[in-house]
Amino acid sequence: MRSFGSVILILVILSLLSCRDQKEDDMQVEPAVLLKGMDISFLPEIRKYGVNFKDRESAEKDLLQIIKGSGVNLVRIRLWTGDVGGPSGEDEVTALVRECRDLGFRILLDLHYSDTWADPAHQTKPAVWNDLEQEELADSVYHYTFRIVSKMKPDYVQVGNEINGGLLWDNGKYNNETGFYQLLKSGTDAVRAARADCGIVLHYAGYEGSEAFFEKIRNAGIDFDIIGLSYYPYWHGKSLSSVESTLNNLQQKLGKKAFIAEFSYPFTLGWADHTNNVTGLESQLYNGYPATRDGQRTFVRDIRTLCERSSSLGFCYWGGEWVAFKGDTSTSGSSWENQALFNFDLMANPALDEFR
Repeated sequence: MRSFGSVILILVILSLLSCRDQKEDDMQVEPAVLLKGMDISFLPEIRKYGVNFKDRESAEKDLLQIIKGSGVNLVRIRLWTGDVGGPSGEDEVTALVRECRDLGFRILLDLHYSDTWADPAHQTKPAVWNDLEQEELADSVYHYTFRIVSKMKPDYVQVGNEINGGLLWDNGKYNNETGFYQLLKSGTDAVRAARADCGIVLHYAGYEGSEAFFEKIRNAGIDFDIIGLSYYPYWHGKSLSSVESTLNNLQQKLGKKAFIAEFSYPFTLGWADHTNNVTGLESQLYNGYPATRDGQRTFVRDIRTLCERSSSLGFCYWGGEWVAFKGDTSTSGSSWENQALFNFDLMANPALDEFR
């Protein structure tokens, strides 16, 4: 009897170990999710104009329905610090974040720390922080960031937008690295305190110089998780191979995931309103990628492919929703409608199929 009972006990233990090993194997083979994102920051304003987007079959639908059905799994939303009730203000962004979360999108919140656009050439402090001394400004950045992240609960947060030259000028300008790192640390520490599992993104425009930039950020003791790069061929160079090698190098050297936080490509050199477009010349195009709907689709496909090859986190299209929503006579409309993911009839372009 004792021998039989021992055999039974051994069989039970082996069975439990087998189940545990099977579960561990299942977890190991579970594929990582490629982030396929789209910045939708203009959507609330566009909706006010009654724009009717159409899917690939010409059926009118809300933009979020269309992109969800096309495979977009991440939405990026900018937040300006000034007028809480204005475009990209706190009220508008809070509502959009809630709507997108209910639809199952991951949320990337893009904190500009400015009342308007922030980029490598513009990092203007919010008006309410203009007269603050360095320590007061760092404290304001911390408490503002903590409050916003606690309230909106995003999956990822960009601490600053295209911060090649610093942020919150002049306190955190490129020629004041000590001030820059202090302000950046205030933001990243606040995100970590407010939402420990939130991915912290630092965002650099282009790829040249990015490796040195992020090494200095790491050496300064800044806590972050993800490297974001912008890539527009007409500004940053016509070399997808250089983008891919940079993603690989950054991930290997820093031990952090990287992704393309912004990119786009024109499907035409024409226009649909009277606002000057950013791209409109043949010289701005990448050889092999014509300004056609198929050319745009191929560019998106190749961006996705290089992200997959480099095992990066994924990609996020910028301005895909920024159609000529104010009408064809507008001189204050879109400067990006020929790079949107919808044609001038507001029907989804084939490029959206590459998000599936």
